[in-house]
Amino acid sequence: MALPGAAFSNCIDRNIGLEGEAVKTGATTHRVRNFRTPVARSMRPRYDCPMKWTIDEIKTFLDVMETGTVSGAAVRANLSKSVASKRIADLELALGAALFQRHAGRIAPTETATELALRLRPALAEMTNAVESAAWGMAGLRGSLAISAPMSFGIRHLSPLLAEFARRHPDLEMVIDYDDRFVDLVRGGFDLAVRIGQIPDSSLIARKLCDDPRVVCASPDYIARSGAPTGLADLPDHPAIGYLNVQSTQVWQFADEAGAHVSVPMRSRIAANNGEVMRDMAIAGLGLALLPMFIVHGALADGRLVTLVEDLIPLPLPISAVWPPIKPMPRKLRTIVDHLVEGFGATPPWLMRA
Repeated sequence: MALPGAAFSNCIDRNIGLEGEAVKTGATTHRVRNFRTPVARSMRPRYDCPMKWTIDEIKTFLDVMETGTVSGAAVRANLSKSVASKRIADLELALGAALFQRHAGRIAPTETATELALRLRPALAEMTNAVESAAWGMAGLRGSLAISAPMSFGIRHLSPLLAEFARRHPDLEMVIDYDDRFVDLVRGGFDLAVRIGQIPDSSLIARKLCDDPRVVCASPDYIARSGAPTGLADLPDHPAIGYLNVQSTQVWQFADEAGAHVSVPMRSRIAANNGEVMRDMAIAGLGLALLPMFIVHGALADGRLVTLVEDLIPLPLPISAVWPPIKPMPRKLRTIVDHLVEGFGATPPWLMRA
């Protein structure tokens, strides 16, 4: 229904989009020729139009913050770009503050937007969890669950557990993202991540799933050509297959006879950001690799790789589930964490097959 007279003149700015699209108000279509000027004028609070905002506007705003564009937010939420744009404009008008700086077709969050997003993300998560918990009642798990995990570990060992969990809870939507890069759980919209390695001090809550031993290994062909190291002092004389995501001294760490941690700087002619690629480079005879058993157990079993300097003990890799602090802990989150702990158990499945 079209807004009449004075009401239309007072509240027209709520119908102005971010990016110059045509906006329809009632039976009249208004073409915004320069979106920067109308939006800027709309930042003054309108006391004759009560401040109102919607959950959809908040969700779209957070999607824009996380994707960096209105188009990206629209794709994520399965909206048209004009709808997403209008939601942002409406939220800006309700707040009486600009959330994004607009220039040459690009947007950048203002300081107000950054501070607002930091407070809204956990608040929206708490609200969603409260609503889902109330809806569950005696029913099964509902809502959605977004999970992040490293690529190789996820494909080889996590997927079967997640598939079984999805089968047990048919009303639960799941998003599974495998990527070896570190991801920000809150900004990325993830409920849970599986992390391999020491968990740095952070606000995340962690629960260990298991420990995975690591081994120094090489191919029989490499040993025949270059010999095998016999101790820590020999390791730097050999080329290593490097891991791009951390420094070499963080990878090549051992426990000495007294139990102290020792780091060995290694030179790498070849480096990769994925453990399976590193394993394949070692199988090809290109150097030494220090890899977790979940990646190399098969190659060790069939003789493509052999373990070196067995008297040296590389520090094991803890494998943990981590999640942002939420109180009370949502039932769906607690259930998936318990499922993973049970699935990996005291002895991980790949070690039982090794």
